[in-house]
Amino acid sequence: MTTISTEPRTCSVARTLEIVGEKWALLAVREVFLGNRRFDEMVRKTGAPRDTMTARLKTLVAAGVLERQPVSAHPPRFEYRLTQAGLDLYPVIVSLMQWGDRYLTNGEPTPMVLTHRCGHTLGAVTTCSWCGDPILARDVRPTPRREKDNDL
Repeated sequence: MTTISTEPRTCSVARTLEIVGEKWALLAVREVFLGNRRFDEMVRKTGAPRDTMTARLKTLVAAGVLERQPVSAHPPRFEYRLTQAGLDLYPVIVSLMQWGDRYLTNGEPTPMVLTHRCGHTLGAVTTCSWCGDPILARDVRPTPRREKDNDL
């Protein structure tokens, strides 16, 4: 007889979405990547309600994705800077942008192009860190981690 668990799956995707899984949170992170680090700039560039942006920024700071840093004392002004955890979200932002450019532009030109320092247009590429092959869903199998699996 097979037992079916009624508990939700323990999953890093779910834990991540608790922090950045809401539209305004990822758009706030996007704006900091684009150099818009002040609250008013983020509200203007995203269209987020002020109270919503305030709540998302508090969550991102508490989670260690952003740091709030003073830029002037009189009047008190702050800006948001990416932590290492925030910087590590860049491939996620690029992947979401690339997906939207591919499937949601209805044949129109993309709103923005990212150019790498080599001068070429950037595209997100996910590869296996061991063999270098592109990661395709059909080539990957989820395996529960065992305690001795520390080499990942």
